[in-house]
Amino acid sequence: MPSDADLEAYLDEELTISAMADIEATLRKDARLAERLRTLIVRRDAGVHTLGAIWRRHGLSCFSRRQLGNYLLGVLPKPETEYTRFHLEIIGCRVCQANLEDLKQQEAEAGSETADRRRRYFQSSAGYLSGKRAD
Repeated sequence: MPSDADLEAYLDEELTISAMADIEATLRKDARLAERLRTLIVRRDAGVHTLGAIWRRHGLSCFSRRQLGNYLLGVLPKPETEYTRFHLEIIGCRVCQANLEDLKQQEAEAGSETADRRRRYFQSSAGYLSGKRAD
C-alpha cells in the first residue's frame, strides 16, 4: 500500500514510470486508496502542506543545470559526484534525470556540429594548407 509520501510524489509526477503505473493500477481497484488520494488533494488545495511536501514541490534537493553539467563533465569533487549519482540513480529524481538527458542531448548535438564545422573549415582551406592555391 503506497504511503502518503508516495501519493504526494505521484501527484507531483516524481516517481518512476513503473511506480506511477503501479499506483494508478492500485487506485483503480482500491476505493480506500482513491479516497486517501482525494483527501491529499483537498488538503493541498486548502493550502495545508508538510515540510516534506514543500521540500519536494520546490525541488530543494535538486541540482541546477550547471551542477548537472559539471557532473556530466566529471569535474565535481568525489563527494558531490557520489551524492549526484545517488540522487539520480537511487532516489530516481525525474526532474534531474530529465535535465541530465537534455544536457546529454545538447552535448551530442554540439559535438556533431563541431565535427561538421571542422570538416567544412578543412575543406575550405585545404588548398591553402598544401601551399597550392586553387584560384
